[in-house]
Amino acid sequence: MMKAIAAILLAAGTLVSSAVSGIAQNLTPVKFSLDWTLQGNHAIWGLALKNKDFAANGLNVTMDRGYGSGDTIVKVAAGAYDIGFTDINSLIKFNAENPDRYLIAFYQVFDRTPNSIIALAKSGIKSPADLAGKKIGAPEADSSRLMFSAFAQANKIDPASINWVTIAPNLRETMLVQGQVDAISGFSSTSVFNLISAGVPEKDITVLGYADNGLDLYGSALVATPNYIAKHPDVIKGFVKASIAGTIALLKNPEAGMQAMKEIEPLYDVKLEAARLKFLLDKGVLKSPSFEANGLGYVDPARMALTIKTNSDAYKIAAPAADKVYTTEYLPPSAERMPPK
Repeated sequence: MMKAIAAILLAAGTLVSSAVSGIAQNLTPVKFSLDWTLQGNHAIWGLALKNKDFAANGLNVTMDRGYGSGDTIVKVAAGAYDIGFTDINSLIKFNAENPDRYLIAFYQVFDRTPNSIIALAKSGIKSPADLAGKKIGAPEADSSRLMFSAFAQANKIDPASINWVTIAPNLRETMLVQGQVDAISGFSSTSVFNLISAGVPEKDITVLGYADNGLDLYGSALVATPNYIAKHPDVIKGFVKASIAGTIALLKNPEAGMQAMKEIEPLYDVKLEAARLKFLLDKGVLKSPSFEANGLGYVDPARMALTIKTNSDAYKIAAPAADKVYTTEYLPPSAERMPPK
């Protein structure tokens, strides 16, 4: 009798194991690259993984850290990754210069760009006009540096009055702290918290955000090649739905998001990244009046046209057509995209 029961249990266990294996085998593998090392806002996808939102949409997602928006774009364009999270302003430049390898943004994650000029209070820099004659440090390919001409024009600054100092990304904040430059350019959500980690009190950091000073442009988005999107529309739709679920979960419980990331990366600094996330929320980057009114991922065509034109003017490149930059075709209805109040 006991042998019979054991045989039944073994058979049942085998069936359950086979069923689970079958489900796993039915999931579509997706390689996903972030824009940088794991940060607070990336908890969108940390929670989507932990809460099995990707699996619920038929996806088996592998998420890797990135090495800058430009690097992510190149890797997705080359097919090393299926989907990337990257700055749409960098994407516009890439698409204009590589019309045969362009990418499409299919879900707008950041409603505003974090591109900024960052200085320390001791520099005396309080407004864009104070930058004239100053030394600003940044990597040569930094998007905030490349777009500075548009920022200068919007704020009536002579770009020729700026002395640019080219520095490696990992030395940017260090050189600012050491006083080797008067200011730096970059994403505020990165540089501010690198400075805090270096011991600089937040009250001593001055941020001149492009979005707050005449350049109300879109920020980072999810991107893929047109070929991948055409071949895998269900993957794109599923990735968007999982990202929305992850965003809503993060907005409801930021702490759970930080813990989800800690499980992915044991060295993840929960306190620092929670502060970074709050910074982005306070700046209207991840949760904005536009998203609250129209749903997460909403794109205003006129504002996107301005984003494209601003980049075209800044980089002195032909503006790519809007349908060669973004699509909203894969968004679910707005009622399914509303952020929590």
